Amino acid sequence: MPPRRALLLLPLLAACADDPVTGYLGGFGDPLRGAAFYAPRNLGDTSRWQGDPAGAAMAAAQLEFLARAFREDLLRASQTDPAVTNALDLGRAEMRATLGIAPGADGALVEGQLRAASQALRAGSPARAEAALSAAPFTLGPQATLARLADLPRLPRVREAAGFAAQEIARQDQGRLGIRL
Repeated sequence: MPPRRALLLLPLLAACADDPVTGYLGGFGDPLRGAAFYAPRNLGDTSRWQGDPAGAAMAAAQLEFLARAFREDLLRASQTDPAVTNALDLGRAEMRATLGIAPGADGALVEGQLRAASQALRAGSPARAEAALSAAPFTLGPQATLARLADLPRLPRVREAAGFAAQEIARQDQGRLGIRL
């Protein structure tokens, strides 16, 4: 690619990288693809976030996004193996139980609240993070939820869901490219 064309792509690539849950460059503009590729790194061992409640909140938001997007994405939903959505539902249930989030809560709402809490913590505002986690569907109260985010254990169902998501995106990519393994 000539250098001039590469320079024209920089704003697009920068825009893709703005969102820490869905904007991974590995997604090449597809938020679901990017989030799924990074799921094993961010969700494979949730204990990696111990001492980093902002990172844990963003990882939990990523799981909420994946569970919702694999069902709702117009390009992917019809192609997705039901075992993947089942694994994501189980992983999300495990994460929600760990953090004290109501099981039937709206995924987009939970994702937004977790994102807001993460961004507030990264900006150095625990009070704003508590405010983001003080409303329903967070049932434990903001301090307890933040304490759990700061001390996440390994969550085996979350790990399994992350692996399923990454494998499913790879499988769908192979199908689009006509690659048979």
